[in-house]
Amino acid sequence: MAAAIDKDLTKGPIPKHFWALAIPAAVGMLFNTLYNVVDVYFAGLVSTAAQAGLSLGFQILFLSMALGVGLGAAMGALVGNALGEGDNRLARRYCAQGISFGLLGAVILGGAGQWYGPRLIEFVSADAEYQTTAITYFRLLTLALPGFIVAAGANGILQAHGDGRSMRRALVVAFFANLALNPLLMFGIPGIWDGLGFPGLAISTIVSQTGVMVYLIRQVVLLDTMEATETRHFVPDMPRYREIVEQVIPSGFAFLIMILAGVVVQFALKDFGEHAVAGYGIGIRLEQLIILPLMGLSSALLPIAAQNLGAKNPDRVREAMFYCWKAGAVIAMIAGPMLWFAGPFFVSLFTDDAEVIRVGRDYLRVGSVMLYVYLIHFSITSFLQAAKRPIWSLWISLYRQAFGVAFFVWLYVGYFGMSEIGVWFGTSTAAATGAIMALFVARHIAREKIGGLTGAA
Repeated sequence: MAAAIDKDLTKGPIPKHFWALAIPAAVGMLFNTLYNVVDVYFAGLVSTAAQAGLSLGFQILFLSMALGVGLGAAMGALVGNALGEGDNRLARRYCAQGISFGLLGAVILGGAGQWYGPRLIEFVSADAEYQTTAITYFRLLTLALPGFIVAAGANGILQAHGDGRSMRRALVVAFFANLALNPLLMFGIPGIWDGLGFPGLAISTIVSQTGVMVYLIRQVVLLDTMEATETRHFVPDMPRYREIVEQVIPSGFAFLIMILAGVVVQFALKDFGEHAVAGYGIGIRLEQLIILPLMGLSSALLPIAAQNLGAKNPDRVREAMFYCWKAGAVIAMIAGPMLWFAGPFFVSLFTDDAEVIRVGRDYLRVGSVMLYVYLIHFSITSFLQAAKRPIWSLWISLYRQAFGVAFFVWLYVGYFGMSEIGVWFGTSTAAATGAIMALFVARHIAREKIGGLTGAA
């Protein structure tokens, strides 16, 4: 019998829906980030070069994982709109096609990654000591792509139904599995097995992320929407694939541009040495811990807005947008000082290299004043996805993370001759000016879809 976990987000208090979705999402993302922090910690037991290699290898893998981000957004919008319109048959078809689309795409990208990944790593790391480590880590981790991509699509389906709990459970279990598998696979069992060394980190991720995928697919199959699903519904259906692709490409490319911006940052940092790359890798993971509540709020906005847009409830969409912004402002005012003052201490937990600590500290302090800017980007992206206008997110990303990052990093580092902190100033300037652009775009799309952000248009 199908599990009754579907939730109607077109009725009831908006704040209640927000926290019912945002808290599980934030907790899940917390454990996902802790998952990455654990990997950084164990890589640090090997060497600073291993930490730098892990950071770069995972950054390059993210190029392929853009498909998962786009697929999750596509499923949230397409399935959410169909549910809001009351068309369960269409929602069921999107669910089945989304899963098969993700699996096919992961296999193709995994094969392609074996060619482009090492070449891109060689390009951005020159002859650095950590280059070989990064390539080894990347090649192995491509085997985890089905786990990452299909799981993201399945989570988009579940969130569209108001289920934020399943992903949380999966990520919590994956964290503890990774925590146990990392030392076991790296160092083995004394007197019995010597372990795999650094590659054990990648094998642990493959095992745990595949488990996440299997569990989330199970949860999708148990949805009431999927009760009449047959095997043939998963066979590629070109018209449905075309609709999915139309949603995936803008969102996926926006994420891809973000990752390429990270590659630009890696390229800018390589001249400062491996301590700069390692400090950035530690700092960005610690920053992710702080922005999790903001990301949780924004992820909750997507299914709420999608269902209410499908049901033609513009007032509830506007209420959801402003609630997200108000709650996010409170969180940013609390979290910012925490990141500024406590950041250096937490960086020191992962390394005793003074230069790595300095780089991580500077990164976190610049990031601490940018938290609300990040919320603006996250929330507007969710709104545009729910409104089936993800192409605008792509244009914003092209400015912010393609032109903006490259130009402003060059300005601060290349022209003014600043140290690593100039890289952080450059990315922050790009984000701040991009947020202004995003607000103008949101205002334009809101006039088209819901009569304006204030309802007066």
